[in-house]
Amino acid sequence: MSYRYETASADIYTILRDFAKENRRQQTAYEDALWKELKDLGCGVRFRRQHPVGDYIADFICLPKRLVIEVDGGYHNNLEQAEFDKMRTEWLQHKGYHVIRFTNEEIAYHLKEVVQTIKQQVL
Repeated sequence: MSYRYETASADIYTILRDFAKENRRQQTAYEDALWKELKDLGCGVRFRRQHPVGDYIADFICLPKRLVIEVDGGYHNNLEQAEFDKMRTEWLQHKGYHVIRFTNEEIAYHLKEVVQTIKQQVL
């Protein structure tokens, strides 16, 4: 099954794809730590990182389960960014995706709990 541009806006897919590739090359330490866990989750599902969906790029996504995982750094506390995140989450939910967010701190200090939460969503 191919998911490429089918999950993204076809008119800006190439822009999003190139931006997503750059994001993968420059992922944060927290995204890297979570990615290592998601690759070996052992639940029979596959995650993608920095995958275009609509006009957005999801940090991590499990397409068959329609699960989006976002890793929020400190700038997500900024009022303008928080409002953007809210709109983005609402759009994704409207399209049938379930969105869960974790802070950098949750990944740094409670990674096992984060992984358990994700496993519960995909099982």
